[in-house]
Order: sequence, then structure tokens, then C-alpha cells
Amino acid sequence: MSNNPFTPLVPASSHAVLNSRAVERLVTGQATSDGAGVKLSRILTQDLQHRLDPFLMLDAFGSDKPDDYIAGFPDHPHRGFETVTYMIAGRMLHRDSAGNEGLLQNGGVQWMTAGQGVIHSEIPQQADGVMEGFQLWLNLHSSEKMNAPWYRDFQNDQLPQFQTSEGVAVTVIAGVSHGVQGAVSREITQPVYLDVHMPQGAHFEQLLPAGHNAFLYVYRGEVGIGGQAVPAQRMAILKNTPQADGVMIKASVDTQLILVAGKPLKQPIVQYGPFVMNTKEEIYQALADFRNGRLGERA
Repeated sequence: MSNNPFTPLVPASSHAVLNSRAVERLVTGQATSDGAGVKLSRILTQDLQHRLDPFLMLDAFGSDKPDDYIAGFPDHPHRGFETVTYMIAGRMLHRDSAGNEGLLQNGGVQWMTAGQGVIHSEIPQQADGVMEGFQLWLNLHSSEKMNAPWYRDFQNDQLPQFQTSEGVAVTVIAGVSHGVQGAVSREITQPVYLDVHMPQGAHFEQLLPAGHNAFLYVYRGEVGIGGQAVPAQRMAILKNTPQADGVMIKASVDTQLILVAGKPLKQPIVQYGPFVMNTKEEIYQALADFRNGRLGERA
């Protein structure tokens, strides 16, 4: 997180959680590769899509070895969902069939709605150094899956940020935290996406609607939630406890994590690679449109 001069100081007690969610289970990412051989850890996998609805996938990538990332993600299609790419370190160039182009760099976010279809590429703009970040897939309601594509990128200093009196620094990518409105909001899925940096011994509380599915991923350090330790490189799925109004987190050491929550769509999920629709017939149509060059057509 940058030292944004406009970062407000928010009292830690201003939005207190009365009953915290507990940890349902811890998940370890699966080592894999995607694109043109980019090495990554797939944390939210297909078997968790219904449990963590409306979220479809979470990948973490991070390496200082150019061979692990240099080939990037050449042109590939998407339909039916949104991608949120958060770059902790490194530089990645985005281009797509809707005519959008943007350079994603340290602390920046790229939010892309594939909607009815887009073909895009994400290519590293560095030959050495660290490339680190996350890509989250957020599902779309059936009424939105065939909407026109949308794209926006945010540099780090364009993202709302605040600091609590305990020194917890928060970047609000989506949703609301401690009265601070995030960069992006969505009416149907109501996503919350926070990057939280906690000094050792600090506490952080986040209000969460009871109906939202929620998880956090610790990418540095370790936290405790209700006596359950969550170490680095682990995702903690938070229980959907009706009486819980949020989550209370304590940092065991200096820690960095992302906290994600959203309102489930409770609709069928049919995925075939980069296409996520509600029926097999819609998937067949996406494949036909891609084969016939119609998927990434500009209106």
C-alpha cells in the first residue's frame, strides 16, 4: 500500500463487530500454470464455487523468476463473469477486443466485465524482478451475462484507503469498510474486497451481511480468528453463522491479507474453461460464437 496523503485515520471502534464469524476450514492452494505457462497457486477451485458463490476462482501468482511469468497470458476469451486483477508488484499490460488498454502496476487493480464476450491479453512489461498479485473471478447474474463488456483500471493512489488507530492500513477495492466506499460497487453481488495490512498484535473488524459468503487469504504473516490460526498461504472460509455480523481478526505477526465477501446468486453454474454460464446450451453457443469470430465483436 502506498503512503497516500489522502488516507484518513478511522477509529478501530467506529464500526464494531458484536459477533464474529469463525473459521469453517482452511484451504491450501493447488500449484498449476495458466496462460502461456505462468506458474500460480489456484486457491478457490471449481469444487468451491457453490460454497463461495458468487466467486468462481482465485489465483495467486508470485515469483522473482522471469521464466515463471514472462510469457504472460496471450489472447484468450471470456464470457459470463467478471475478472478482478490486483497487482501487488510488477507491471502487466492489458489489451482487449473492446478497444481497452491499460498498464496494471504496483498496487493497482484492473476490473473487467466480460459480459457477452471479450478477448484479451495480459502481458508482463518487465524482464526481471518480482511479479506478484491475485486474479479473482466474480460471477454475473443470468440477467447480466450477455451485457456489453466493461473495463476500468485503477492506479494505487486512485483506490480508497484508510488507517485505523491501531495502525491497520486498508485498501478498499470493492464494497464498504469502516464507512469508506470502495472503488467498485455491484448492486446484485454486493462484493467486498479489501487488502488489509496489520502490524503485529493489531486487531481489525469488518462488518459483513449475514447472507454473504466470505473468505480471507493470508499472503504474508499469520492471523487468529476466534482462536483459530490462519497461517500464510492459506485461505480461511468463514462460517455462515446467522447471528454473526462480521469478522474479528488479530495479527499474530506483521500480516498482509485479502478479505473477500459477496452475496450469493444461487443460480446454476456451468463452466467450460473461460466461459461461465447457467446452462450447457449457453456454453455451446459461447463456443460457437468464439469459433465463428463473433464472441469478441465490437458493437
